[in-house]
Amino acid sequence: MDNNMLPQTISEDEMINQEFQKLLDNYLSTKHRKRIEIITKAFNFANQAHKGIKRRSGEPYIMHPLAVAQIVCSEIGLGSTSICAALLHDVVEDTDYTVEDIENIFGPKIAMIVDGLTKISGGIFGDRASAQAENFKKLLLTMSSDIRVILIKIADRLHNMRTLGAMLPSKQYKIAGETLYIYAPLANRLGLYKIKTELENLSFKYEHPEEYEEIEEKLIASAEERDRVFQEFTAPIRVQLDKLGIRYHIVARVKSIYSIWNKMQTKHLPFEEIYDILAVRIIFEPRNQEEELNDAFDIYVLISKIYKPHPDRLRDWVSHPKANGYQALHVTLMANNGQWIEVQIRSERMNDIAEQGFAAHWKYKDGGGSEDEGELEKWLKTIKEILDDPQPDAIDFLDTIKLNLFASEIFVFTPKGELKTLPQNATALDFAFSLHTDIGSHCIGAKVNHKLVPLSHKLQSGDQVEVLTSKSQRVQPQWELFATTARARAKIAAILRKERKSNQKDGEKCLSDFLTTEEIRPDSNVTCKLCKLHNFKTEEDLLVAIGNKTIILGESELNALKDKQPGNWKKILSFGLAGGGNTKEKEKEESPQEKEKINTKKILKITDKELQQGYVMADCCHPIPGDDVLGYLDDDGEVVIHKRKCPVAAKLKSSFGNRIIATEWDTHKVLSFLVYIYIKGIDRMGLINEVTQVISRQLGVNIRKLNIETDEGIFEGKIQLWVHDVEDVKTIVENLRKIEHIKTANRVES
Repeated sequence: MDNNMLPQTISEDEMINQEFQKLLDNYLSTKHRKRIEIITKAFNFANQAHKGIKRRSGEPYIMHPLAVAQIVCSEIGLGSTSICAALLHDVVEDTDYTVEDIENIFGPKIAMIVDGLTKISGGIFGDRASAQAENFKKLLLTMSSDIRVILIKIADRLHNMRTLGAMLPSKQYKIAGETLYIYAPLANRLGLYKIKTELENLSFKYEHPEEYEEIEEKLIASAEERDRVFQEFTAPIRVQLDKLGIRYHIVARVKSIYSIWNKMQTKHLPFEEIYDILAVRIIFEPRNQEEELNDAFDIYVLISKIYKPHPDRLRDWVSHPKANGYQALHVTLMANNGQWIEVQIRSERMNDIAEQGFAAHWKYKDGGGSEDEGELEKWLKTIKEILDDPQPDAIDFLDTIKLNLFASEIFVFTPKGELKTLPQNATALDFAFSLHTDIGSHCIGAKVNHKLVPLSHKLQSGDQVEVLTSKSQRVQPQWELFATTARARAKIAAILRKERKSNQKDGEKCLSDFLTTEEIRPDSNVTCKLCKLHNFKTEEDLLVAIGNKTIILGESELNALKDKQPGNWKKILSFGLAGGGNTKEKEKEESPQEKEKINTKKILKITDKELQQGYVMADCCHPIPGDDVLGYLDDDGEVVIHKRKCPVAAKLKSSFGNRIIATEWDTHKVLSFLVYIYIKGIDRMGLINEVTQVISRQLGVNIRKLNIETDEGIFEGKIQLWVHDVEDVKTIVENLRKIEHIKTANRVES
């Protein structure tokens, strides 16, 4: 038996050594100082520590740390410290070695990064990780001490996504959803555009395999035509650039599959109507470093003479880099075929930063740093401020951070002309809180470009903003609705929580004094009855209402009981409401029956019978048979069916991964479901008649509601109708598109 095993062991060792050699070759081709010894030492240590352990795919475990180190080196561009930390990132988590052992062998810097990675790894793929938001919180806490922790974590997630096929389907949805919800926007915020795109595409591939394949096939089919357009469009540009004497190369950038799908969803467009699939990138070498900015604008002027630029589509990220360090000039030009094509102008340096983000210019020397890190430092400072005031609900925290991850920037000015960067859609209130918490909390309005505006006013790039304050102003609960920045929301929530605690304390004292005066014995039954009487879900809500004088004890009870039943309210508080009965017995009666235990590791079949009796179809996304869906096991043991692309499902995948169930449809056109179809086109006589003929007579589908409006010859409308499944919807949409003058027909949420 041992002899049979020997060739396999040798071939595995050869495979591992080949992979390590590839890592060393890639590292040696970089500009980093060559610290081969410590990388070899880290590899040998990790290889020994993981000896004999296999991944779910069957390959030796060490292949995973090697792959992560490869991504860290080649795709993110980090040096030896990060490569060593990547090789060692699972050692403390999965073996008997400790962080102290790593520190003794490899020094404090590598140990600190490995420690940070260990703290946040806690069972990302295991059942222990039920609340990923908590892990994300830890991730940000460690990140604020060393950015390399998060960069290696993103590399780790990228490799896990590349090998996701070996996981159970329920885990695939959880991990893919979490990747879209947390890691892709985080990679984007750190400027790792290529990695962000791949993470999005891989997540989409696992969540919507059929739609992914469909778009991929259409991209392949249209590749030849795109290449022809690219060659024709760039030919005159090349001629002029050659005359300018700048060294350059031009590449075609094709929109990612996920981005195309996302645009199809948000704009309700078919693939054929997505016109910005092709973009052109001009990457140049500046004549010298001082001329870099001038060269970019020279190229812009030159190509604008060849093709007409779109007046509203010039984006100058050269003079004002994005918060993630991204720099480029974007201009949209009208090609000879009547198509708008975006051209991105970047220097080689700008291109490196766009591909590798902050890692492209991160300095590792002690006390080192660079002015380029300013924006990153600002972002980390914001996160630290939010972490200083942790919120009780980790999911709220996650949403707050995400507000900043997804943000595009606008630039506004203070009355003295100082430039401030804010996320897109930021309001006057956000601006006030960005200046100081005191200014924000006492803000009563603002003047934007010398005109008075309310706090909810959305700011535009170039606005000059003056904040108006009053000492008597207090933070209002509705402010949370129109604050968009993480900082403002965190501060408002903290102030409101502080007020709520104070009101609760006052309420406790007030209730205690009242019960003593009225000679009612204070116990949980009394507070429970008061909650029922005033329709409060929790005792805390009741005490807050008493504390802020929403409820005046005594009068309130009398008013509340007038309609319910006559009698002395003191007696009722002491002995209960009529028909109350034995509380414990009632609770017992009302408690749901023991449900059959659901195995979250198996694929759940959704049958017609279960849809009628058991499973709940989520109201947030209204799934129907044939949609890409998943199940979520709620607190009551109910299985709730969500579309995989539903925002609520995205949150559940990121927060309660161990309750996600992989599902598949097993329905036979028994039940009917309501869907909405959106149509738009050019109005003409008899159009509505044709629409109803196609749906009702030809296809035999029952229309529930039809709402169509016309404006200056263009009509648009929504049809609500009953269908059995997605196949029915496809048939209806295809037939509607065949009607003359109907330009758009799509299923929409509502």
